[in-house]
Amino acid sequence: MRNNKLFTAILILMFIFLLGPFLVIIIASFGSETIMRFPPKGFAMTWYEKAFAIKMFRTTFLISLKTGLAATFTALVMGIPAAYAMVRHNFPGKSKVELFFSAPAIVPGLVVGFALLRFFIYYTKMPVIMGLYLGHTAILFPYTVRVVSASLRNFDPSVEEAAVSLGSSPLHSFIAVVLPNIRSGVIAAFILAFITSFNNVPISLFLTGPGVSTLPIQMLVYMEYYFDPTIAALSSILIVFTVIIIQSAEKVLGISRYM
Repeated sequence: MRNNKLFTAILILMFIFLLGPFLVIIIASFGSETIMRFPPKGFAMTWYEKAFAIKMFRTTFLISLKTGLAATFTALVMGIPAAYAMVRHNFPGKSKVELFFSAPAIVPGLVVGFALLRFFIYYTKMPVIMGLYLGHTAILFPYTVRVVSASLRNFDPSVEEAAVSLGSSPLHSFIAVVLPNIRSGVIAAFILAFITSFNNVPISLFLTGPGVSTLPIQMLVYMEYYFDPTIAALSSILIVFTVIIIQSAEKVLGISRYM
């Protein structure tokens, strides 16, 4: 009985530790003063109105949205065949290939961002928006491979083999049999990758440039000059937005099975 109370107390402390900062930000976003403080001395919705009114937030939101969708789609197009090859086939050096695919997720983001900056911007001289898109695609690729691989391992390969034995080509059986059965895993990979891209800071910090920035980077720039609750209000909106997406996907698809 005593052990159960101890475990319950530890669990409560863990929840406070993990969720406490989010609650502080959300509560502080309703403050009426021009300086963000906790607890707030008054209540106001002014800062939410200001977050929507600032043009640079709206512009960078669209850039983050477009970049996230484009990079996620590209990562899935490359990651689904790669995951299929890793799960269904054995070949020399398979473990090394898996490690190579995981490298962008293992190496610190600042290191990856600096390396991509040197390669995409300095050496190839490509436009900033293209470098940002390719950089996000590179860091999302390991997530799509991992999630789709988990979905493929839960799919019985004998179903695909039966389709091939009945005369279907490998490509047609993959499109008509495999993809519909791993649809939930693909959608889970899409959601995880998109949220990772949208909220990314280390890679975007190096790959953004004049006239091209993402919402998280613009929020950091804003905080260098202002310390009002506007950023807390915008952060609260993003928190609620992310939670709604994750919870909806969990209820409909059960995405925790693939992560």
